[in-house]
Amino acid sequence: MTELQREPDAQGAPVRRFRDPAYRPLAENLAGVRREIDRIDDAIVRLLAERAMYVKDAARFKRDAFQVSAPARQAEVFARVRALAERHQPAFNGGFAGLPDVVESAYRALVAGYIACEQNYFGQTEAIAATSPPKANEP
Repeated sequence: MTELQREPDAQGAPVRRFRDPAYRPLAENLAGVRREIDRIDDAIVRLLAERAMYVKDAARFKRDAFQVSAPARQAEVFARVRALAERHQPAFNGGFAGLPDVVESAYRALVAGYIACEQNYFGQTEAIAATSPPKANEP
């Protein structure tokens, strides 16, 4: 195995640097970078699990499979998260070029998975009998 085919030494010193003099390192070594990524991943997955429960609950408000897929809502979500990524892009250490594309791609995959699950949950629901609204003189 050549030097280029091995995993980097997680405890070792950096072997490259950014040309941008304004760049400020975020960790002393790769192990520190990975530790922070793992911490962030834990928070993201916790939030995705919370989001999933709201996706499940949304099935109660849908009449059919088309409403579950909600293409107009999907487009709204993709545009909103892309705008959020554009807003947050420069916030951290000079930003991450391409963040809006990464976020939109991730959300497209997430939403597809959530919709597939919501379709399953929708199949576990039943319609509620329609009730007529009370008349003006009824309590």
